[in-house]
Amino acid sequence: MQNIRFVPEIPDLIRPEEYASDPDGRRVRIQLRVTPEGVEVVGDAARAEVIERILAGLDPAEIEQMLCG
Repeated sequence: MQNIRFVPEIPDLIRPEEYASDPDGRRVRIQLRVTPEGVEVVGDAARAEVIERILAGLDPAEIEQMLCG
């Protein structure tokens, strides 16, 4: 089970104007970043439950999450 830590900000990978072209909410974007601590995975999805499932499947020690999009 992952520890969820709420943060005030996470980069938007999906621009607001892209939502209109995705009425089914299937758009998902993932960005990998190499940091001194290792690999950071940043995700964004039109539907929060989709990216939450993907990130949880990576079995990280902690997931950062925003309360609003």
